[in-house]
Amino acid sequence: MDKIKFYDFVNKLIVPLFTGSYVAGETESSSRDLEVALGKGNSVLLKPVKTDEYRIILKRGQPFKSFEVNLIRAILEEMTELADFDVKNPIYLQKLQDFVIEKALIESVTENASDTIIGIISYLEKWSARTYEGSNVTMGIFVNLSFSPDNENSVMYNEIIGRDFFARLTDGVSSFIEFDRKGHLMSYVNLKSTKNAPTVSPYMYDRVARSCNDKRVGIVLTFTGDILIFYARQLLFAKRNGKWCVYSHDEVIRLLYNNVSYTAKQIRRAIYNTALDCSFDYKGACIVYLNKDKTREALKHIDGADILSEEHFNIKKEIELEEAEKLYNLQYSKQIKNDYNCNYEEYLERNECSKTKAISKIISGKKFYELDRTLLAELVAIDGAVVVDFDGTIIAVGAIIKIEAGSLSGGRLAATKSMAKYGVAIKVSQDGIMQGFSADKHGKVKQIFNVG
Repeated sequence: MDKIKFYDFVNKLIVPLFTGSYVAGETESSSRDLEVALGKGNSVLLKPVKTDEYRIILKRGQPFKSFEVNLIRAILEEMTELADFDVKNPIYLQKLQDFVIEKALIESVTENASDTIIGIISYLEKWSARTYEGSNVTMGIFVNLSFSPDNENSVMYNEIIGRDFFARLTDGVSSFIEFDRKGHLMSYVNLKSTKNAPTVSPYMYDRVARSCNDKRVGIVLTFTGDILIFYARQLLFAKRNGKWCVYSHDEVIRLLYNNVSYTAKQIRRAIYNTALDCSFDYKGACIVYLNKDKTREALKHIDGADILSEEHFNIKKEIELEEAEKLYNLQYSKQIKNDYNCNYEEYLERNECSKTKAISKIISGKKFYELDRTLLAELVAIDGAVVVDFDGTIIAVGAIIKIEAGSLSGGRLAATKSMAKYGVAIKVSQDGIMQGFSADKHGKVKQIFNVG
């Protein structure tokens, strides 16, 4: 593969798989260097063949994990072989590239069970395109990475997964069928009681993630037709809308904010988990996490009736009264002064802010990361934005953001980009895609991640 094609391959097929990654140039190489190896400063070095005299530098903010390096290596090996065939038909080439990515994803986790897992996925893809008794099918399958000779005479996965009766055996949330790495049927698994362990996963599948250590892979077909892969107690990969996505959880959490205090990490993790839950519930959302010195500016975009904190209402009141003094329209200025000529509780009563009063009662002054995860997902799904201050205080829920004039984006995206100037703003679309935005040092809003 020549250098131009290799750069194109890396940018189109590898960079999109790893959130926050980018090509940072190249470095000299010799035949003694590996095709794929960890480099300095959170980078991976890669080249198509061992004799090449250069290696591309792939960088991101978070160190690459060993399974990610294995994944890049597996993709590169498969793609190099594919390049030798010089496939001309773009549709056929795309199909082959998609299969190469899928094969490499699975082999990055396990080579011993890769054939079994790929075979199971192919059956689940067929089920995702059909119904059973008028309903979409959900399924849960475990692949135990061990092998027991006692199973050799048992039923194989390819004898049963495609059969109609299999559609009602599992739900992919609490019930699973387990096969060994060769594909022999082992047992039925009920997840009502699972060992407590830290996980990174959509909340609905938390028990699944807890059950998938380094000796078991979980494969789930969801009601919406997604295929999820769990390993090492986390959601690793998902096939959504026909494309595989790698979930680099730690990298997205890092991108949410650069403060390194313990509390900030708790807030970032809670925000990411909530966005992940909305993504897999296919609910739209807008979550804003403000920088410490940007709260006052951000409050200009939020209506006083949406503010849940008396402290932040008082700041908003001060802003509005200052602005009223500058207005040439005396009647409008007088109206603003009258609106804010009261304390917080009186303002809520005057303006009949039943939503604000109800949500204030529900959250009871707790910080964002102190609330129940199910409640957070439900609050964020309310139409409008959830705005969180730097310390985790919830400023607003379901806030209608005042966007800048001339915005060409849709409502939720425009609101997300408007608030991204003051911290990090996440938009979750109803098709499950999570997009993060923040402003650079020049104040220009840029996308910092796109997952799902």
